Amino acid sequence: MKTARATLRTPQRTDLTRQPRKLAGPACCPDCGAIFRRGRWRWEAVPAAAKAALCPACLRTRERLPGASLTLSGDFLAAHRAEILGRVRNCEQAENRTRPLQRIMAIAAAGKGVRITTTDAHLARRIGDALQRAYKGELEYRYNKDDKLRVSWCR
Repeated sequence: MKTARATLRTPQRTDLTRQPRKLAGPACCPDCGAIFRRGRWRWEAVPAAAKAALCPACLRTRERLPGASLTLSGDFLAAHRAEILGRVRNCEQAENRTRPLQRIMAIAAAGKGVRITTTDAHLARRIGDALQRAYKGELEYRYNKDDKLRVSWCR
């Protein structure tokens, strides 16, 4: 027999890229070279005592588990594709300077549009906001059942 308490509980979602606890000491990602020190990943010189540990962004990329996706579409995109993708890359570079875990995983054609997957929802939101400020159009944010952000921009 189910109790009221059992029916109110929601299942916990597990993020496969989250480690059960913080790394004990400094670590260096062998794929990208990011350094884990003092509780966060950063770009800096490799400490002498650094162990090898894969950063969450490289793990997401390797396992093909995007944190968010961005879909670009419309006639304006077709006419200004190189310019728009340049702005997307500039947003990624600006964010990645101080936050090494925020990266673009892939940029792929999706019908007449473009689908961009990112390692983090904040980067997808920042790219969507930048496109909206620069080119206007329609911008929409949605979360799917797995709490992954889906951003759509159309013009």
